[in-house]
Amino acid sequence: MDQKEQTEHRDFLRAQQLLAAAQRLGYTFADLSLLDAALTHTSYVKGDGYAREHNERLEFLGDAVLELCVSEYIYRNYPKLNEGVMTRARAATVCESALYRAALDIRIGEGLRLSHGEEHSGGREKPSILADAVEAAIGAVFLDGGMEAARALVLRLTKEQIISAVSNVDAKDYKTMLQEYVQKRHKGNVSYELLDTKGPDHNKTFVLRAIVAGQPMGAGQGSSKQDAGQAAAKETLAMLGVPHGEETH
Repeated sequence: MDQKEQTEHRDFLRAQQLLAAAQRLGYTFADLSLLDAALTHTSYVKGDGYAREHNERLEFLGDAVLELCVSEYIYRNYPKLNEGVMTRARAATVCESALYRAALDIRIGEGLRLSHGEEHSGGREKPSILADAVEAAIGAVFLDGGMEAARALVLRLTKEQIISAVSNVDAKDYKTMLQEYVQKRHKGNVSYELLDTKGPDHNKTFVLRAIVAGQPMGAGQGSSKQDAGQAAAKETLAMLGVPHGEETH
């Protein structure tokens, strides 16, 4: 097989690989070179590969599209959530571990091009590389098909994770609510002091007080310092006139 035949064979195999990856994404590309770039790791271009474009720029774009689509979905579908809860739900959805799970679901690693060194070091299974590839693929779909196509892909990949995140994010995270309230009103810092520890080692009760801008505020107790701090923050929010679970801005 001469050089031309080798190149044609290589290009044919890559095209088949990309078509399979597009099918797993559930999207048909008009410009398959966008997906090719999205599934080309920087190590391949800088190392021994023949491609000239890697996925870092598409990853940058896809990250922004991902955050916008997830934010919009949460905003439209959970009208009673306050900003703090929405932020935490989004963070749980777009974090590396969540994107890594999505990458495994669509087997995005199968289409990745890596340098020999990255391949041999297990790069095809690295969460950071796979998560970045998912973001790059979202960016590629956005450029190829626009926001509607990108939104459809994002929701296919993340909708279940969004629902789970909203269910699991503690809307009664009083310490976070208090911190957000204080920060937005420039009231200084929030800290907690241990007032008392009661009971035997196997069944202790802790008592903490919240301190806002150096001023002692509400106190609370619990079976752990974390629980006591939550109780103290809840009492402090009540003292500040912030209804529990309501927006803190």
